[in-house]
Amino acid sequence: MNAGTGYMHPGHAASLAEFGTPRELRRCGGWLLERAIPGTAARDAMGVYPLFACRDWMGLRADLDDLQGELVSAALVADPFGRYDRALLDECFTTVILFKEHFVADLSKPPEIFVSKHHRQHALKALRNVEVQICADPSALLEEWVSLYSTLIKRHGITGIRAFSRTAFAKQLALPGMVALCAERRGQTVAANLFLVHGQTAYDHLTAVSPEGYECRASYALKWGAIQCFRGKVRWIDWGGGAGATMDESDGLTVFKQGWAQTTRPAYFCGRILDEIQYRQITRAKDLEHSRWFPAYRDGEFV
Repeated sequence: MNAGTGYMHPGHAASLAEFGTPRELRRCGGWLLERAIPGTAARDAMGVYPLFACRDWMGLRADLDDLQGELVSAALVADPFGRYDRALLDECFTTVILFKEHFVADLSKPPEIFVSKHHRQHALKALRNVEVQICADPSALLEEWVSLYSTLIKRHGITGIRAFSRTAFAKQLALPGMVALCAERRGQTVAANLFLVHGQTAYDHLTAVSPEGYECRASYALKWGAIQCFRGKVRWIDWGGGAGATMDESDGLTVFKQGWAQTTRPAYFCGRILDEIQYRQITRAKDLEHSRWFPAYRDGEFV
């Protein structure tokens, strides 16, 4: 299996070019998306979605210093498996808050130990109805994946960068380190799960399920299949966090992911004001001076 370079690969940033101009941070090796600020001539930047990863976190502060005055602000969600500590993030950013806890499986342990009894039972039931396979060529899955993901978009009203596009998916499926698992029933793909592998971690990128897949609980079969697929190849699976922009232990996605994990890692939201004067002017003009969002002038963008 090609370890790839996951979310720090330039191809991942390129896949999101519809939502911002990819900009490489040369010292640390990470990528931002530079964007126009609506109603102004100014620009800011966000980390590549869903996680900002880089080769050398010690170089991030100097990279952000270089953007001082050129962009208004920068915001990102730091890779929970990045080689940094909270003190380093505080040195780099003006705002650092715990965004979500990511649920993590330690594959050095037998899955019977950390997968909940409920999830094991549902996985076994699902596997009576579907067969889980690793796609030899993830790119060949494009048409089926776009169709499956359209169901997710309609089901949850997904918009913006989280809705991606066919073009974005075509590039992501071709990334080194991309692993795609499919759940098939009667010769049809009813669900699929995409992972990006970097080093000793497989990141659960996206899952999409058809109406028939929901009926036969194909997601349970896929997660169990992923554990079998990655055991002996990587140490960790990062299942990601719960739904929404805040932590809610009762939401269904949180409960589902928690059942596949035995530990968590924090994902920090990080923001830095790079041009204080413009930041204040734009925020004041939008009457958002008291917003708790960062950057304040983009209040509610991802809600």
